[in-house]
Amino acid sequence: MKRKLAWFSVTAFVLAALMLLPARTSPTAPLAMPAAWAAPPSAVLPDMMTPETLKAVDKGLEYLARTQRNDGSWLNSGSMGAYPAVMSSLAGLAYLSSGSTPETGKYAKNVRRAMLYVLKLAESDPNGLISGQGGEGRSMYGHGFGMLFLAQCYGMDVDKEFGERIRKVLDKAVAVTVKAQSDLGPPKHAGGWIYTPDQNSDEGSVTVTQLQALRACRNAGIKVPKSTIERAVQYLKYCQEPDGGICYSASSRGSSRPPISAAAIACFYAAGVYDRDAGGTEGEEAKMVAKLIEYCKRNMDPNRSEGHWFYSHFYMAQGFYQHGGQLWKDYFPKIRDKLIGLQNMDGSWEGDGVGTTYGTAMGLVVLQLPYGYLPICQK
Repeated sequence: MKRKLAWFSVTAFVLAALMLLPARTSPTAPLAMPAAWAAPPSAVLPDMMTPETLKAVDKGLEYLARTQRNDGSWLNSGSMGAYPAVMSSLAGLAYLSSGSTPETGKYAKNVRRAMLYVLKLAESDPNGLISGQGGEGRSMYGHGFGMLFLAQCYGMDVDKEFGERIRKVLDKAVAVTVKAQSDLGPPKHAGGWIYTPDQNSDEGSVTVTQLQALRACRNAGIKVPKSTIERAVQYLKYCQEPDGGICYSASSRGSSRPPISAAAIACFYAAGVYDRDAGGTEGEEAKMVAKLIEYCKRNMDPNRSEGHWFYSHFYMAQGFYQHGGQLWKDYFPKIRDKLIGLQNMDGSWEGDGVGTTYGTAMGLVVLQLPYGYLPICQK
């Protein structure tokens, strides 16, 4: 069944009837085809959205529209490389979060051009790696975000030709990720990922990018070996420290890292691993995620300016949104107001010293979570 998403303007929202996925799925649950989106037009704002939020979102989306390059891409403006796949995919996710698709909506043209650009990057690599010039040194970041973006596009209202192209690209991209997973050995052969496909090692931020992308592909009907997701979940479990947080890597251990810990919440939920409050059953897994949430609550106040702030809250917001309840109600107004206060006059956000595309895209995804349009963030 194909999805058909009704478009709305950012200032006159469509309050979605979120019927994408079963509320609680296991990491091995079969998901054969993308599910339907239903969204009757409405001027009613989602809970906790304000006129100030709408204004900030409008300014941010317009900024990204002005800075998209002729080939459909966005580039990093920092000092660590251009990262075209990462930046173009993040910007594309920001537009999908607003309700635009590759075919419909105010920013359909921008989404479509970004989709075509990421597709061309993938199709230009004979092995299926999604990266591009300027991201080669840490190509698995581009690969993960590229998979995530294309999986969200797949099955919306793209025509048959583009749908077939995306499926072929994602089939090859999944194979790259599966082959690149490291192996911690028996008994459970837990495994993560690191910067390039052939390093056979692990690092937390790359691992969460791959795990979320794999789950997005599986949700869209792309075949993903269940053992790959299960081993990745085991990897994050292995990296959990006694304080509840997640360390940098299984090989180096060390203390818990707040940014990776926040990302792990979203990844556990994407893989169907929930704490009891979010719908999980009693057991060690539920207790583990509950400890992780408590760690993040203690160490990641939105009003504190800390390293990798945008990265941290990009993932923590997704996790808390999926959790819902009082946790989300307490968190969102804080991160919403903080982001509005940090926005530049031109509509951009400077993100973690990486650049304005990165910061703007991540800020927009966070602010637009109440719309409920990204499949990977469904509750």
